[in-house]
Formats: sequence, C-alpha cells, structure tokens
Amino acid sequence: MQFMLIFTEPQDKFDERQDPVKGGPYWGAWTSYMAAVQKAGIMVSGNGLQPPHTGTVVKVRNGTRQVEDGPFADTKEQLGGYAIIEVANIDAALEWAARSPSATYGSVEIRPVLPPPPQS
Repeated sequence: MQFMLIFTEPQDKFDERQDPVKGGPYWGAWTSYMAAVQKAGIMVSGNGLQPPHTGTVVKVRNGTRQVEDGPFADTKEQLGGYAIIEVANIDAALEWAARSPSATYGSVEIRPVLPPPPQS
C-alpha cells in the first residue's frame, strides 16, 4: 500500500533551515531520515517545500479567479514537505512516520494514497 507522510513544522523550524548554526543539524536529521527510507526500498516520491510565505493560493468564486500570496493558514504548524512510501500496512507507515524529524517537533499526518481509477 502507498501512504503519504505529510510533514508539518512550526515556523522556528522553517527558520532553522537558513540558520548558519542550526541549519546543519536540521538538514542532517532530514538527510539521515530520507536515506533510511531510501535504503529500506519504500520511497516512491517526495519533496521538501519552500517556506509558507513563498506560497500562492488560487480560488475560483462565482467564476472569478482570485490569486493571493501566502501564507494564510492560521495554525502553529505549516506544511514542510511530504513523502510517499510503499509499505505493507498502516502500522508500517506509522513506524516510518514516527522516525521522521518532524514527529519530534511538529507532526506527521499519514494518508493512504488513492489507487488509480479502474480502466474502462
């Protein structure tokens, strides 16, 4: 089964990415984690994301497109990246999610990936 691990981080972790002192440990933890996922042979795809302020939101209301620069979520944690893994079951996905760096300071949401639609 494929699962998406959705990694969220508080703003201070986004700030660490660019910090000359804290950036090394931050990126080192992620590099180690993603290397373990790769080595286990379960990685399907994934990416880290730029900070929330780089985002753009598009909405269509009453037929009119509205474009707004981000961020807009009124939350303490923002989407920092994702990985799609292929494992036997939800328990295995939970184990990998718990090993991620963001599980210790943010959160990881796990969602099953929808299978492709049936061929007609």
